[in-house]
Amino acid sequence: MNFFEDWVELDLNPVISFSSTSKILYSNSEAQFLLNRIKQKELYELALKYAPKSFGAETSYIDLTIQNYTFYAITVKYDNEDEIHMKLYKSTMAKKESTLNIKNINSTNIFTLVDLAISTNKIKTDTTYKKNYDPSIPEFKLDASSFIKALTQVFEAFQGSDEINCSILLKIGEYIKIEKKKYSLITVEITSNKNAIKEILQYKEDSSFILSCDKNKITIDLPLII
Repeated sequence: MNFFEDWVELDLNPVISFSSTSKILYSNSEAQFLLNRIKQKELYELALKYAPKSFGAETSYIDLTIQNYTFYAITVKYDNEDEIHMKLYKSTMAKKESTLNIKNINSTNIFTLVDLAISTNKIKTDTTYKKNYDPSIPEFKLDASSFIKALTQVFEAFQGSDEINCSILLKIGEYIKIEKKKYSLITVEITSNKNAIKEILQYKEDSSFILSCDKNKITIDLPLII
């Protein structure tokens, strides 16, 4: 890796190269974090939207929020019809995976914690809760207290919903790097028939998970640490 390649790899902004068929040819470390949160197709379509009308590069100033990312600009460059390159400039990000706090946490059954939060909230509302759990997920290390508090806020953000669906699944093929180690992701996905009240969600930067909100869906991603 030469100096410029190393420099791009260390960039705190996502840099991605696509083929003409939307296949990813290159992504720096920051882009890999982004791809854990946003679909590849969505980013490819974004590159096409802001691409210059002829060969060359163009920078557009935008106000774009996707999941828990906010971008203020995008540069798109292409010199031929086979490749297109994109760089996104971040304003803020709710959580960077590499800063997750995984110290002093204990092994816990996540299904028990979610069931507990549902039972507590059932007392205060007539909402119907539906569950979809992957039984193959083992006990793993997480901050039970912080997780329960976050989950309670999530249910409160959906107050007034007729139905709330809770899924606990392993994200196939998705990982996060924490202190140079790769961990699989367990996702708790909560959806409703109404949009969430985002202001209720008080997200802590030093927590051991990643929380993101998109209209009527809130996800909590946790590293699978056995």
